[in-house]
Amino acid sequence: MSELYPIAVLISGEGTNLQALLDTVHARQAQVVAVASSSAAAKGLERARAHGVPAEVFPRSEFASRGERDQALASWLHERGARLVVLAGYMELLGEQFLADFPEGVINVHPSLLPAFPGLKAVEQALAYGVKVFGVTIHYVDTGMDTGPVILQGAVELPDARTEGEVMAGIRPLEHTLLSRAVVLAASGRLHPDEGNLRRIAIDPIEG
Repeated sequence: MSELYPIAVLISGEGTNLQALLDTVHARQAQVVAVASSSAAAKGLERARAHGVPAEVFPRSEFASRGERDQALASWLHERGARLVVLAGYMELLGEQFLADFPEGVINVHPSLLPAFPGLKAVEQALAYGVKVFGVTIHYVDTGMDTGPVILQGAVELPDARTEGEVMAGIRPLEHTLLSRAVVLAASGRLHPDEGNLRRIAIDPIEG
């Protein structure tokens, strides 16, 4: 197994955040050792294979229950040595057992400044509310709906955005930057619970 910090990425679609990780941290500060998708049509699978990363599909329909799917997925990721699991546009829920298999080792990219607009259709929620500043949150995953401790957040003003596509185009570069940074911080062991507020993650300064 590579000496680099081994991560797995779960996707359901285009895989642009996966591509950002492959372009920035893969084979540098970390190693993407596995990519799994809920859909065989996910273009992100092609991105993984183009970089020689093992890629597999775990469609919910092929398992008797979500728990069985999660167990098969977790086993496959463990076999490849993954220590951190990155949810990058993964549109499936993961159960408590999966999270227990990767304690404090699952992070998610959410297209809002949590706790605002949690759950599905976050951008649509924000547009309906009329906001002009949109954001991205990288957080650890717990058993709640986007309630895990916050690692990083960033915002961008998009006063003229009217559609989800316009918002996503505006925040996507921020997603890529924050996610890559979060993985580097995890790989370097600089993330730990903030004792003053367990809803957020503290970042250790660089030594020296």
